[in-house]
Amino acid sequence: MNADEPGAERQPRRIGAVVAATSVALAALGAASLVSCTNNNSGSGTVSPRPTPPNTASFSGTPPSALASLAQSAEASARASASAAESSLSARASEFEASVSADTARNATTAESELKHVQGRGNAVSDVSMSGMPRTQTGGVLAVLLTITNKTDQKASYAVQVDFEDAEGRVVETRYAGAQNLAPGKKEQPIVFSRQPAEPKLTPRLVKAQRY
Repeated sequence: MNADEPGAERQPRRIGAVVAATSVALAALGAASLVSCTNNNSGSGTVSPRPTPPNTASFSGTPPSALASLAQSAEASARASASAAESSLSARASEFEASVSADTARNATTAESELKHVQGRGNAVSDVSMSGMPRTQTGGVLAVLLTITNKTDQKASYAVQVDFEDAEGRVVETRYAGAQNLAPGKKEQPIVFSRQPAEPKLTPRLVKAQRY
C-alpha cells in the first residue's frame, strides 16, 4: 500500500490502540493479585494455621521413650522368670529333702547315737564309699550317695558320719546315715545332704564308719 493512501495512516494507530489496551489489562491483573495477597496476609482469607508444638513446661518428668519402656518390660519379665525359677528350685529341694528324710531319719538317729562311743574313724571305713549327686536331681541341694557294703559273712548294722567342710577345712555341718541288719554281701545306699546355702562351696568328707 502506498504511504499516500488514506489506509496507511490508520494501521499505526490501530497497533498503538491494541498495545495500550494490553497494558491496561496487565496492570489490572497485577493490581488484583496484589489485593489478593494483601487479604491473605491480613487474615481475612482462608489460611491453614501452623501446628503449635506441645508445651513441655507442664511435664512433671521426662516422658519414657519406646526403648526405655521396652527395657523396663524386659527387666520385669526377667525378674518374674528368675523368681519363678527360684521358687521352683526351692520346691524341688524341699521335695528331695522330704523323700530322703522319710527313708533315712530313723537310721540317722540310731547312727548318731552309736558313733558317740566310737574312738577314731571306726572299724568299717573300708565298707563305705561316697559319690556326689548331680544338683539337677536334688533340686540344687548338695547331696552325697553313700554305698554301705557288708563285706563280712554275718549280718551287721552300720553307722556313718559325714562332715561338710569349707575351703579352709572347717566343719560347717555334720550328717549321719546308717544301715540296719544288712545281710552278708548286701549293700545299702542312703543319702546325706547339706542344708547350707550353695555358697560358699562345701566338701563332704567321710569321718567315721562303724560296724556293729
